[in-house]
Amino acid sequence: MSTTTRNGLPRAAPDGLLACVLLAFLATAGLFYVNIMPALVAGLIDGLGFSNRQAGLVGSANVYGAACGALVAVFLVRRLPWRRVEAVALTLLLTLDLVSTLVTTAGPLIALRFLHGVVGGTSVGVGLGVMARTAIPDRAFGMLLTVQYGAGGLGIMFLPGLAHQFGPEVLFLSLASFTAITLVMLPFLAAYPPREQAAIPVRGAGRTQRGPLIRTLIAVFLFQASNMGLNAFIIPLARHYGLADAFISRTIGVANWIGVLGSLAVIWMAGRINRTVPILGVLLMSIAGTAAFLRSDIGLVFIAANIATAIAWSFLIPYFFGMCADFDPAGQSATLAGFFSKMGLASGPAAAAVMLGQDNYTLLIGVSLIGLVVCGIAVVIPARLLDAGRSSQPVTGRATA
Repeated sequence: MSTTTRNGLPRAAPDGLLACVLLAFLATAGLFYVNIMPALVAGLIDGLGFSNRQAGLVGSANVYGAACGALVAVFLVRRLPWRRVEAVALTLLLTLDLVSTLVTTAGPLIALRFLHGVVGGTSVGVGLGVMARTAIPDRAFGMLLTVQYGAGGLGIMFLPGLAHQFGPEVLFLSLASFTAITLVMLPFLAAYPPREQAAIPVRGAGRTQRGPLIRTLIAVFLFQASNMGLNAFIIPLARHYGLADAFISRTIGVANWIGVLGSLAVIWMAGRINRTVPILGVLLMSIAGTAAFLRSDIGLVFIAANIATAIAWSFLIPYFFGMCADFDPAGQSATLAGFFSKMGLASGPAAAAVMLGQDNYTLLIGVSLIGLVVCGIAVVIPARLLDAGRSSQPVTGRATA
């Protein structure tokens, strides 16, 4: 079911699947470069002659800026009209991506992408806060990862070749195109005022919720840092192990598409099945997949590792964000999760750029594994707490498409 605005434009039903798709684009546009980070890093190295360190710092600066913007969004999401904030932010993002096509040296590009990150982080943070106001946030966040992996898979498959042929500016033009599409979608979203109460009442409201929320935020940071530190350099890693560029691009792109199965599972499971067991099971799959990168010299192992980690990534992040959303009816906790997520996404490539040295990929994989294990330790108690809160509630009011 949809509604109509004063100017006659239809608006998607607030809790329908179409609205989830539109919200997913909104919460992706400002951070889509993360989904094509391997292509971006490789494009800067191949097209502009950047070193591993310079290319990694461009990506990290972009995401550190996004973390700053996400922190700003924590304070904006309840105070300003979110639709106007998004319209301004998306217009600025479009401009900054176009300007980025003209910059060819590392220092100015790092500064420009940091500014882009601030604007994009604000846009994404506000978008996450709006998504948290839907009836079943897990499902909305699941659609977010579905869009990111679907579009990201296309980008990873085709952008490295296009960047090699036409130059790295193709990468920034693709980002600008995604932003323009999102700007067109904005008027078709509903109003999404803050919910009156948390989606799942948690026992011991108030002070006792703070600890589980902090644990969940730590888990978000560790999971994103562990994955992105490795993912940002996945193309150079595969080259280091002797794999061909065409094989690498196809593998990563197809793995992204297959990874959508994880977020689709969240869309189906959200509100129906408790979180703890699926989270821990899929986290173990992520750990196994990450460890498998140690044998990337074997093509089939590289394929399996990419598929396993892609499915786990698209499955776990929606659950982590949904957990944060359930602590807060206004959406601020989900926006704060966006800040921790971006800090992780930025810190991973930055730390990896320092650790790699002379292609020390074994160390990088080992550190990523440690981060994933600590992530699991951090998230288990909040997941069990929210499961207990859900089981004490009557099974009513589940949204349908």
